[in-house]
Amino acid sequence: MPTPPLAGGTAGPAHLRPLIDTVLTALHDGATRRNGPLPATGPYTVTDHLHHTTGPLIPDHGTGAHHALRTLVTALTEGAADPAHPHCAAHLHTPPLALAAAADLAASALNPSMDSWDQAPAASALEHALTTALAAEIYPHRPSPDALITTGGTEANQLALLLARERHGPVQTICAANAHHSITRAAWLLGLPRPVVIPAPTGVMNPTALHDALTHHQGPVLVTATAGTTDTGQIDPLTDIADLTTTHGADLHIDAAYGGPLLFSPTHRHTLRSLHRAHSVTLDLHKLGWQPASAGILAVPHHHDLTPLHHHAPYLNADDDTDAGLPDLLGRSLRTTRRPDALKIAVTLQALGRDGLADLIDRTITTAHHLADLIDDNPALQLHDRPTISTVLFRPTHTDDTTVATIRRTLLHQGHAVLGRARADNRLWLKATLLNPHTTPADLQQLLTLVTHAHTGATMEGSTPR
Repeated sequence: MPTPPLAGGTAGPAHLRPLIDTVLTALHDGATRRNGPLPATGPYTVTDHLHHTTGPLIPDHGTGAHHALRTLVTALTEGAADPAHPHCAAHLHTPPLALAAAADLAASALNPSMDSWDQAPAASALEHALTTALAAEIYPHRPSPDALITTGGTEANQLALLLARERHGPVQTICAANAHHSITRAAWLLGLPRPVVIPAPTGVMNPTALHDALTHHQGPVLVTATAGTTDTGQIDPLTDIADLTTTHGADLHIDAAYGGPLLFSPTHRHTLRSLHRAHSVTLDLHKLGWQPASAGILAVPHHHDLTPLHHHAPYLNADDDTDAGLPDLLGRSLRTTRRPDALKIAVTLQALGRDGLADLIDRTITTAHHLADLIDDNPALQLHDRPTISTVLFRPTHTDDTTVATIRRTLLHQGHAVLGRARADNRLWLKATLLNPHTTPADLQQLLTLVTHAHTGATMEGSTPR
């Protein structure tokens, strides 16, 4: 077998072009065979079919590039949960924009490694320009805000707690019951005290409970608020929380992984009032930013806030190289080798502009409200609450939690719909997280019809599919 060609260099595009054509055909063929939001019949059948289709992954003799691409990409697509399908709406799992995926191809072909300038000359400059611009969106009145690109909200939240620890020592975190699980996990990883969890009886942080917790706790505190919860999409009362942290001398981190991009919408940015008062903010553009994963951000009000992350490795940032003007990139992440995720984000922002991104956000939120209207108008269904962003919780009326769980698994087993589950008001709800700006009213009505039919079947059978 000849030596396989490379993706880079002047010859790389010519080598890539026929391979990309094979990939695109396989993506089409796999989606056609699936013919729905996910494969039917459940995990055992999907696993068996994948293994049967792909054959041994490490054969004694290679099958060749086109055969391997065609076989594996088709199999993966046929067995995918496709967020581009309007009935795939369980999680904060966005359908990526085609232009962002195309930019990601270029990033893979060029393969800059963002741990030293000599591996990523232009990519490091682009990342700096992008992070500065995004930080300025969050902290518009600060002279030198900064941001880091992360693998997502979990890493960004971990970095926020790490920076708080470096500022204050073993800081006590206070969060509400609606906080993302990564807050507790980050405290554990960093050897910090277990977070104090205060009630969120209405789905958001309770300011009175926060006041009590701050009053009774001695020592440094980091309050973590949420702008866009995972279960309901609700936004904590950020101004009240910021006022309380200022009064009590506590630091504030806001996890806006879901809701942060509302900043780009003139219609909805008011919901993030006081975001700029936080000591750090998490943003995640592979949610309401339509990026291929991953595209997380941690923003801070001043670039010096990131100084504790500085790390020295002579082969990457020798002092004399840095003194001579080569940028030091090691303090831009806890990771060493990392992809140039800035490229796809920058391409998307430049291509769409503020008005284009605002239109996607507004269109998606309008779709969520339309789904809520359809549920409200259907006596067979019950709406939990009006959506804050694009998450809609609902359930069939006059049913129990076991049946709600059965409906969700039935739809998954049939390959008809991917809905999430969330507990609110001490009941289990079906969760539709709408992130597809191409979803139509007809798609929504069909989704509710599928739920109604599954409810009828679950009620008659009284059993859960395996």
